[in-house]
Amino acid sequence: MSSLLWVIISTSLAGLAMPLGGLLARLEHFQSAWLEDEFRHGVMAFGAGALLSAVGLVLVPESIAHVNLWQASLYFLAGSLAFMALDIVLKKTNTPASQLAAMLADFIPESIALGAAIAIGSASSYLLAGLIALQNIPEGFNAYRELRDSPHFSTRKILFIFLGLAMLGPIAGVSGYLWLTDYHHTIAAIMLFASGGILYSIFQDIAPQVKLEKHWFPPMGAVFGFLFGLLGFMLVHK
Repeated sequence: MSSLLWVIISTSLAGLAMPLGGLLARLEHFQSAWLEDEFRHGVMAFGAGALLSAVGLVLVPESIAHVNLWQASLYFLAGSLAFMALDIVLKKTNTPASQLAAMLADFIPESIALGAAIAIGSASSYLLAGLIALQNIPEGFNAYRELRDSPHFSTRKILFIFLGLAMLGPIAGVSGYLWLTDYHHTIAAIMLFASGGILYSIFQDIAPQVKLEKHWFPPMGAVFGFLFGLLGFMLVHK
């Protein structure tokens, strides 16, 4: 299989995890309200863990080798501030798409970085591809529930939107593969920008919704999400 074909396949599969998350959100209704709450909060926690592992095990370690301390701090902080500004704008305009925007805001730069990583033969490209798919499932789950609460979006419309947005992954991945291979500093900046934004999203939108009073299992979703990333990292580097 050619490298370019692998970029297209891996980013497409990662993108299709978004509508898969939406389909899971449709199946969240159980007979027990307690079980439904546990499931929903557990999915959100798993997404937080997967996002955190992508930041801590791939995006930051792969990028800091190509920038100095001040540049790393600048790009990372810029990502956090950009995500915060987007969150503020969406709140003020009463747009029910903060989860969707956050999902795209990390999926696109990660896909660009994945395409570039595959082009240079990085062993971490397989890990990054898996983590993108893992995090897109719970992000699609959350984004579906957010849009479903709006009267302007039907189930079919939401899933079609997710399918269309999934195609942005191959476009971004191929762009990174073809044009950013030799621009290591630029790739590092994109990765750090995405990392800052992801961490902001985790603690602003996801983590506050995970906790349930007198329920202690949902936070374990974050542990399992991070563990998946850790196991993938060890498989690549051992």
